[in-house]
Amino acid sequence: MVVEFRALSYRMEGGDDSKISFLKNHAAEDFSRAYHFDAPTDKEGRFMSYNKFAKLEKRGRQFELFEEIFSNFDLPEKPLICVTPVQDGKIISNPA
Repeated sequence: MVVEFRALSYRMEGGDDSKISFLKNHAAEDFSRAYHFDAPTDKEGRFMSYNKFAKLEKRGRQFELFEEIFSNFDLPEKPLICVTPVQDGKIISNPA
């Protein structure tokens, strides 16, 4: 289940590959200091399954869930984002 979002914003130079590598390598330390945001719920207050989130992501529609997050940061029109799943406090990601 997707029960919360956390976010940080960085501004840096370089290509997308080096930026993604930086984000992946800093995911563990960023997790503890990131800003917290509520995850979406349905009419009955149930959180979205990760599978449903992954389907939105495959269609490029996950950004619709991040509007509140984007409005809290001074971001470019097309920000590069890195989504890192966390389950039971453990980061599910491969460092770059």
